[in-house]
Amino acid sequence: MEMKIKQITIACLLLFTQSSFAQNTRFATQGVIEFEKRVNMYALIKEQVKRNPTRSYYVQAEEDYQKKNPQFKILKSSLTFSKEQTLFKPTSEELITNNFFDFETSHQNNIIATNTAAATSIAQKKVFDETYLLSDSTRKINWKITDEFRNIAGYDCRRANALIMDSIYVVAFYTDEIPVSGGPEAFTGLPGMILGVALPYEHVTWFATAVTDTPVTDEKQLKAPTKGKPVNSKQLSTMLKAATKDWGEWGQDALKAFLL
Repeated sequence: MEMKIKQITIACLLLFTQSSFAQNTRFATQGVIEFEKRVNMYALIKEQVKRNPTRSYYVQAEEDYQKKNPQFKILKSSLTFSKEQTLFKPTSEELITNNFFDFETSHQNNIIATNTAAATSIAQKKVFDETYLLSDSTRKINWKITDEFRNIAGYDCRRANALIMDSIYVVAFYTDEIPVSGGPEAFTGLPGMILGVALPYEHVTWFATAVTDTPVTDEKQLKAPTKGKPVNSKQLSTMLKAATKDWGEWGQDALKAFLL
């Protein structure tokens, strides 16, 4: 009888603790997330060299790059968010240290304002020397949620996988402690904020380094970009495919980077 009373007491204490934890958990609906984009330049260059096995100067250029540059190119960006809106933009200047190997994936070309309630976005995209203003619905991604978890910037995040643009494998980590269906760049559509994205075969990742849970009181913090030639997703895709159709594998790489 005494053992049974102890078991009941322990069970009640556990329920009380869980209930208190749930009541005290703060769900952020406004704030700023700092992201770090990391591009594995060594891996991208190695693939480029393999495509040109007869050109010895590519091998020499690869060796020179590795002597003078780190493996990862790191770029900073931020995502300001409210309950139904987000604004993603670069926050760091790019330093061009080597012009021989230049990949569009290794730049930050986009400023993207997203209305998560309406599932629409306005994106300012820099494509070579031209700037476009792309207004359209957000990309529909068929996410497959898994049972894998990872802690990112202090938040427990759940993994989801997807395939976009027919061939690009995406791994994302989202948290329901930020109940806003947003994320870096154009990655959205999960039941919570995406704090990590990896494109393993493209050798690039975006991971949150800090989350500031603070009210967004100035509308300018979420103001959509206005600069650029107006287009929609289909129009931009058609133009870029026509422009890069004779550029070989390099053109295909650039096309994927611009349409991500």
